[in-house]
Parts: sequence; C-alpha cells; structure tokens
Amino acid sequence: MTPPLRELMMPAAMAVAAGLVGSIAVMRRMALASDALSHVALPGVALAILLRWNPLLGGLAALVLGTLLVWALESRTRIPTEAVIGVIFSLALAVGSMLASGDELIDALFGAPSRVGAAEMIAGVAAAILVIVFVMRARSRLVIALVSPDLARTCGIGVQRLDLLFLLAFALTVALGLRYLGVLLMGSLVIIPAATSMRVARGLGSMQWIAVAIALASTIGGALLAPRVHLATGPVVITIAATVFFASLLIRGVWMDEAARAPEKSAQTPG
Repeated sequence: MTPPLRELMMPAAMAVAAGLVGSIAVMRRMALASDALSHVALPGVALAILLRWNPLLGGLAALVLGTLLVWALESRTRIPTEAVIGVIFSLALAVGSMLASGDELIDALFGAPSRVGAAEMIAGVAAAILVIVFVMRARSRLVIALVSPDLARTCGIGVQRLDLLFLLAFALTVALGLRYLGVLLMGSLVIIPAATSMRVARGLGSMQWIAVAIALASTIGGALLAPRVHLATGPVVITIAATVFFASLLIRGVWMDEAARAPEKSAQTPG
C-alpha cells in the first residue's frame, strides 16, 4: 500500500538534511566515521524499547551523548575523530546488542516505518529545518575551518564550537532517519548521495544540491517502491542510492574517456 503524501513529509525533510550534512561530512573525510557515528543510537533505542519509551527519543539521547563524548575526547586528547568514533561505535554496538534482541533488534538496525503521528511529524520536520538552516548559514565557516583551522581562528571562527555544532547536526539528522532506515542504514543515506555528487559536481554549492536531489529521490522512491515489491523500505532506499552512485561512476568514466579522446581526434583532423 502506497504511503499517503502526509507520511512522506518527514522522510523528505530528513533526506534534504541528510544531503546537506553528508556533503560537509564527505569533504571533511568523515565518510566511514559518519556511518559509525549513526550506530551510537543503538543503546538508546534498545533501552527505550525495554522501558517502553519512544525509541526515537532514546536514539536521539544516545546520539547527543555520544556526540558530546566524541567532541570532548577529540578536543582533550587530540586523537583523530575517526579513531574516537570507532571506539565509541564498538562499545555502543556491543551494549545495544545486549539490551535488545529478536525482532526489536532487527527493527532498530534496519528500521520499521509505521504510521507517523501529527506531533512526531511536526517535530521531525522542524528538526530537519533546524539542521538545514544551520548547514546553509555555517557553510562558509565550515569550509574555512576545513581548509585551514588557523585561518578560521584568525577570522574569529570558534573551530571547536563549530565542530561540536556540526556533529550535533549530524546526530540530529541520523535520529530523524531511525524510524525509516534504522541504525545501520541511516549513515549510508548521509554518505552515498554526497559521495555521488562529489563525482559530478563542480563546486560545493552544486555538490550539496545534487546530494539533496539524490537523497530525496532515493528516499521517496524507496518509500513508494518498497510496498509494491513487498520489501523493507530501508534496504530499498539504500539500494536505489547505491545504484545511482555506481551509475555515476559509469557515466563519469565514459565522459572522461571521451574527453581523453578529443585531443587525439583534433590532432588527426587535417588543418
């Protein structure tokens, strides 16, 4: 059964936020770290299920706490972000696996879309708008801090504070997708569209909007297609996004081959 238009509003807003956040994450070389960070939600989701609370609130709480821990450890120990996230990810996955089991664990890992209430939809769309506004307003500062932290400090940019806000924006984006894609797959929606757009875009602006378009098309396409083929929504969404990625590799490869042959053809043409 095809979901009504109202139920597509929250995943659509989530997809836009994922495309924008993912573009920055890929530029910061946080692809694998970003995917691992999404797994930090598992203990919170599992604990919320045990206590009969809303799993999304439990996942968000775990993500916020994990993000604050990553930021604190990185700033105090100077250990790379990827290494810190890797340690916390491993601990979160182990604790979450012990707290949840059976179908509940599968739903937490891969998502279990269900009818979204009006309050949850409004809160989700508002949170996505918050992430979108932050990324768009902080885009220049994020790029400057990426290129040269020292230059960013000279310009009056609080690099550590900016890093924390970006990690929190990422955590909030992941929390928005827990219902639809689950702990394991939400990180993929953040990274795959951004990695695809990086292949074809010519600047950060176009890269972000291409990533948004791919994330949005994959999410809506998966939500519409999954019920028709009797498959889970999350895996279908990520399969569509990954298919677009591999298609971009093929198209880009063909275009580069043609560009390489062009000088040869010009040289062979009589003057």
